[in-house]
Amino acid sequence: MNENGGHIHLVLPDAVERAACFRVLASAEGRVIRSFASADAWLEAGADREGGILLFHWRQPGATSGAALLDHIAGRAGTTIFVAADRLTIAESRAILRGGAQDLLPAPLDPRLVRRAIDQSLGAWRLRQDTLDQHRAAEQRLAALTPRERDILDAIAAGLGNKAIARQLELSPRTVEVHRANIMRRAGAGNVAELLRLRFIAEYARGMPVNPVRFGA
Repeated sequence: MNENGGHIHLVLPDAVERAACFRVLASAEGRVIRSFASADAWLEAGADREGGILLFHWRQPGATSGAALLDHIAGRAGTTIFVAADRLTIAESRAILRGGAQDLLPAPLDPRLVRRAIDQSLGAWRLRQDTLDQHRAAEQRLAALTPRERDILDAIAAGLGNKAIARQLELSPRTVEVHRANIMRRAGAGNVAELLRLRFIAEYARGMPVNPVRFGA
């Protein structure tokens, strides 16, 4: 996705429903919206390489079913999946959940509900991007630390003072002081609180999911 929300793809067989959803989503600026009458058409256009948000109806005409489409796209970084369906078996519901769909929307689709769901998804995506940007910036600021300096930073984060760090790492207190000064300089931190915040951000965002799942109407 780009900073404005990236591509939104609608793979909806019903022309009236497809047009209504297109109109309501296109009313927001900065969005690229493409619509397709079938999963076959979506794949033939190579749209699966674009990422972004994908909303498709579980019941698809043609050779590519909704289940096959989900299998094709599931797990791809940068793609958020919404599935529209009217009646599902328990097995189908489980397959959609396991396939990584962010939400299941009731069909026939209410365009207002579609816009609300996608707006929320884009808002969450922007928050994740902001967090990941902060994570990358913090990692860059800490990248210059030597392995010994990282050990000392870990000890500082654990609440140890210079003497305790010196005993733990078998260093002199003076050597620890020098390392601490170098850590502050290399990280560009004005104080210990800022340094610890950098470390927290660098570690916290590392395992963030790209597409957290929210399942339900």
